[in-house]
Formats: sequence, structure tokens, C-alpha cells
Amino acid sequence: MTEKTPSPGGAGTADSSAGDPAASRPGGAVAGDRESIVVPPSILAQQAGWAQPGERLAAAGGGTRTDDDTPQIFASTVRRAELSEAGYDENPPGVGRLGVILGTVLAVLLAGSAVTLYLVNKDGGSKDSSPSAAKPDAVKTAPPTPTADPVPPIKDDAKVLPTITGDFGKKAEIQVPGDKSDGSFVVKVLSEGSGAKVEKGNWTSVDYTAKDWTTGKDIPSSYDNSGKPQIFQAGSDALIPALDQAVVGKKAGSRVLVVAPPAAAFGAQGKADMSIGAKDDLVFVIDIRNTNAPDAVVSGTVTPPPADFPQVKDNGKKPAEITPVAGAKDPTELKSHVLIKGTGPAVEKGEKVVVQYTGALFKDGKVFDSSLSKGQAFSFPVGGGQVIQGWDQGLAGQTVGSRVELVIPAALAYGDKGQGDIPPGSTLVFVVDILDAGQG
Repeated sequence: MTEKTPSPGGAGTADSSAGDPAASRPGGAVAGDRESIVVPPSILAQQAGWAQPGERLAAAGGGTRTDDDTPQIFASTVRRAELSEAGYDENPPGVGRLGVILGTVLAVLLAGSAVTLYLVNKDGGSKDSSPSAAKPDAVKTAPPTPTADPVPPIKDDAKVLPTITGDFGKKAEIQVPGDKSDGSFVVKVLSEGSGAKVEKGNWTSVDYTAKDWTTGKDIPSSYDNSGKPQIFQAGSDALIPALDQAVVGKKAGSRVLVVAPPAAAFGAQGKADMSIGAKDDLVFVIDIRNTNAPDAVVSGTVTPPPADFPQVKDNGKKPAEITPVAGAKDPTELKSHVLIKGTGPAVEKGEKVVVQYTGALFKDGKVFDSSLSKGQAFSFPVGGGQVIQGWDQGLAGQTVGSRVELVIPAALAYGDKGQGDIPPGSTLVFVVDILDAGQG
């Protein structure tokens, strides 16, 4: 999932593999026996005038070959099964005498081409030749592929740092000094919060103010134009190290200063859509709003559902127990009830939410899926069409920190097709904990 608004960039990976080129053909490698026509290099050299009988060929790069006079393969054919002399029927075995003759001619032609190429490029072999002309024994290698600069180790201070003013939860004022950054990757706690510590893999939301130290220009902030906090799994390389690594080990409620050299920000490519150059040092002031372990659940005072709703038993970090209403008819419209009212902001359409959930069949309460069984919260953009309509409609407007019961008719779930353990035409019941929301 990506966002269209400028935000700290993520890291990518590339995968490559190598194998037998024949294996990639339709049907796999070509089967059958093969035969090759080979010519020892000494014979070719003598015939072309490169060497006298018994003389060794020069090795690539100069010197004398000391290895065996290994035959060089110039042409190869694949045996066709049961061919005649001309290869038109399937009577005598073998490739046929005509095939041998044609193969030999092909080998001679290829060998002649090799001789011609050598003479053209050989010193003195052409009026156009020069000392810089390419030679058969010239070995040229491509320059190594450049790699990204390694992220420097994190420090908690430096000789020169920006001046930061302002309170947690509001856009910071950043004043960069006249001196240049010394290139250190600095993460310094300006004010420590009292919330949970951010562990690697935790779902974490942050607000941030940013400035380009090199140019002195402001970088778009999460506080600008009704922006949203950035939400990500800390330490998972989902964002640039200046955010991804900087929050690990810090407490929710903390304000943190980050000075990021290019290797800890956008690297050698910079970020053109944010006017950040390839060698720019950046400054971030990060407000850590919230952090949740992958198996976290919400807590608070429970308001039991109405009598016509399936009843819900809280099982902590295990799937909820859902008891259906005996004889209840399938609803035709989406129904919802807030079991625990969260105190966070309301979820808006387009925001990425992080949730725990338990899903059960309305008719018998049989649980068919739960994120709690997997120990990993689930995330998706509300209203983005990546989940069933009942979720997109039922969670928009609910507040972060809430536990919501949704009764979803089949038309807003999986309809007449069903899904996995969900029979066609099933009404579903979900208990959803909204852990956090933001831009992701």
C-alpha cells in the first residue's frame, strides 16, 4: 500500500536467480544425445600460421600456456531419433552421413570466421590497426556495481546540532546552525514520554517536523494541512532509517531529535518530489504518539451488546467467544455496536488502520478466522476496497482504541460465493479492536 502525499520513503529489495537456460524453455531442457565437432587449438594455429608445429599458444594476457591442448568446441548438434541419411524418414539409426558432412562444413566455416577476426585485430594485420586496437587477449572488466552507503551507527550527540523549540504534539521550530553537519547519525531524546517502549516490530505512529539542513528549507510535515501521523512497524525497514531505526527503544510520548546524513535518509538518489538533494543532511523532530505490540488488544469499560446482538466474551489475547441469538433471522443491513469506546481520533476514510479481529458465523457462532490466533495485528486502508464492504463501512468514523462488534449481511460480506470456511449466503459477526490509525 502506498500513499500519494510526500512522506518518508521506504526501502526496496530485488531478487535475482540464475539457472540452466535450457530449463526455462517450454517443456524444460532439450532431451536426447548430443555430438560435438572439436578442433584442437594447435591444429587451428598451425593452419592459420599463428604457431609452428609443437609450439604452445600464448595465454590470454601474455605468457605461454602450460595447460593441455584442450579441444575447443566450435559446433554442436542434437541427434534426431531414427533419421535416414538425409533425415527424411525413420529407418537407419544415427544422424546419417549427410548430417556429419554438413556438421563438418559448419565447423570449418566457424573456424574460418575465428581466424579472420583474429587477423583483422592482430597487430600489423590491417592498415587501420593501432596499438590501441582491440586484441583477442585483451581482458576488460566492467566497473563494479555501486552499492548504497552503509547507515552509520547512531550517536546521541554531536559537536553542532540544530536548536529545537516547541511542545510535544505540536509542530516544532527547527533552527539549523550556520555550520555544516559533521555527517553523524544522531538520535537524541528531547523529552521522554511515559508510554510503552517501542520494540522492534511494534506498530508505531509518529508525527514529525522536518527540515533540510543543507538548504535550510522546510520539508512537508505531518502537522501540515491536516496531515496524518505516519504509522509503520518499527525496525522493519519499511521507512528510511531516520524514522524506522530512530524510534526503537524510545517510549511513546517522547519527542526525539534526529539528524540524518544521506545514508540514513534518501541515499544517493535524494527525493526529488520533496526537493531533497542527493547529499543533503536532514533534521527530523519526531513525536512518538503510540506503539502497539503485534499481539496487542484494546482495554477499557465494556458496554454489553443489545439483546438482539450476538453476545461476546472477552478472552484477552485469544479469539473472542461469540454466542449467537437463538432463532434470530439474518439481518439485511449492517449493524454495529461499540463494546469499548476508545479515546483516540475518529478513523477517516483512506486512513490505514491497525486492528485485531475475531470473525464468526452469525447462525452458530463458529469462529472461522482471527488475527489473535496468528499473534499479528492486521492493517488496511479504510474505504480502500481491500476488505469486505461491511468493514469499510462499519469502521469508518469509529475512534482509535475502540472495540466494535459488527453484524454484516452476506451482501456486504462474501455474498452467494462464500469464502473458505464461510458458506455461501452467510451473515458474519466480527469483533474488531482498533489499535491505531494514520498514514501508511
